[in-house]
Parts: sequence; structure tokens; C-alpha cells
Amino acid sequence: MPNIKSAKKRVKVIATKTARNKAYRSALRTTVKKANIAVESNAAGNAEAVRLAIKKLDQATAKGILPKNTAARKKSALARKLKAINA
Repeated sequence: MPNIKSAKKRVKVIATKTARNKAYRSALRTTVKKANIAVESNAAGNAEAVRLAIKKLDQATAKGILPKNTAARKKSALARKLKAINA
């Protein structure tokens, strides 16, 4: 445990940010999973689900929660699945 006042504060701040990022990442994974299920089951709103998932991936990248290439890879996979269903 830190002894210096500023180090104690950093521990609190990091804990808060970690909790926020964890919640955001969990919501992101849920959104991507729903989009994958919608595409695989050829549901009615599958294009909308993919659009929402891509938007969330872009937001996570902008906030620094996901690396840029990881988001690009996930977006590409979703787009490929959607295109294969619609083709």
C-alpha cells in the first residue's frame, strides 16, 4: 500500500477507471455477441445489430479501451459474415 498522498489518490483513481472500463468492455462484448447471433441466425434486424456493434467498437477504440487493430479485426469479421448472409 502506498504511503505518499498522491500515490494513494492514484490507487483510487485507477480503481475507478478500471471499473468503468470493465463495465464498458463487458457491454461491448455483449453487443458484439448479439450482432454475431443476429447474423448467424439471419434475424430481421441483423444489419442494424452489426451497425450498432461497429459503432460501439469505434467508440471503444476512441476511448482507448480496445486497440485499433483489434477493433478493425472484429468489424471486418462482422461485415464478412453479414455480406455472406446477404449475398
